[in-house]
Amino acid sequence: MSKTILIVGGGLAGTIVANGMCRQLNSELRNGSVNITMLGTTETHMYQPGLLYVPFGRIREAELYRDQRRVLDRRVNFFVDPAKHIDVEKNQVTTEKGRTFKYDYLVLATGSRIMPQNIPGMAEAGHWFYDIEGARKLRTALNNFEGGKIIVNVNAPHKCPVAPLEVTFMLNEFFKGKGMSDKVEITYTYPIGRLHALEPVAHWSKPEFDKQGIKYETFFNTESVNPEKKTIRSMEGVELPFDLLITIPPHMGQQVIIDSDLGKGGWVPTNTKTLHREGSTNVFVVGDTTNIPISKAGSTAHFEADVLIDNLVSLVTEGAWAREYDGKVFCFVETGLGTGTYVWFDYKTPPNPGPPSQMIHWFKLAYNRLYWLSARGLL
Repeated sequence: MSKTILIVGGGLAGTIVANGMCRQLNSELRNGSVNITMLGTTETHMYQPGLLYVPFGRIREAELYRDQRRVLDRRVNFFVDPAKHIDVEKNQVTTEKGRTFKYDYLVLATGSRIMPQNIPGMAEAGHWFYDIEGARKLRTALNNFEGGKIIVNVNAPHKCPVAPLEVTFMLNEFFKGKGMSDKVEITYTYPIGRLHALEPVAHWSKPEFDKQGIKYETFFNTESVNPEKKTIRSMEGVELPFDLLITIPPHMGQQVIIDSDLGKGGWVPTNTKTLHREGSTNVFVVGDTTNIPISKAGSTAHFEADVLIDNLVSLVTEGAWAREYDGKVFCFVETGLGTGTYVWFDYKTPPNPGPPSQMIHWFKLAYNRLYWLSARGLL
């Protein structure tokens, strides 16, 4: 009997899983003993990390997009029909168009979404770069900015954990390059008592901020934004004025996860090593959708996807388990517009950022071009 692998979500994680399984299940796909189906929300695949460069004019919007059907292996049955309800007891998914898809194995790769509306005044007064509309708006704001106080406001949870640091360093160099250093004051806020959730990264970034004259306010959990007064207030009672507010909005998982009662906030409880949904043996979770307490980043999705591919292929062809996910994450960190560093870590090894260099910056720019090979599972 044919085995159906159903992937809900067409972002990086789901796409790598689909393409990787196609490569390893050639004969099974050919003889019809396996079929792979993906339910996506759009015909277009976006390179989301590239949004960071849009406000600074360092990437063209066209470079961020590909037709999803061309990114996917042609043997994947791809439907632009978002999942509406996921029933893990009946092994089926119902879509917004009313179709029902049965599965033997389910991969949840639904991703995350920004929720600036969850904080009063943020959507009206804030700028961000986590979607194309926000990145465009921020690009205009930066080009028109004549000086004053800039707040880089970080809220949790959020994906791409080093992006707040990156945009802060890039802002500082952007205005320095425009000869406006003496006209711009940048303050970075973070919700806990250091500059980053990862302690080694926080210890590395503090002297970097001090050296560049970037101010910071920790233990700042955003309560509200006043668009008229141009102030942002924390639950701790601190109020900061701004001329330009750049925020990392709080994130949530997708509504279908919440509506299907699969996880609070849209995050699915996930086994940290096997990537199974807790309580299921044939449902796997990958990428931002998991509740695993590690960085929600593209590399996390990639490393998880590689493990999941090996395990699904092994289960389908041999009925056996292959390997476990070790928590590996790798992130390039832009430290300006021309230098960068990187962090890598796993469940056992903490990150240890090295000194910034131009070479690492160029490595990150190279990866911006190589992303599409990664999505196709070739890198």
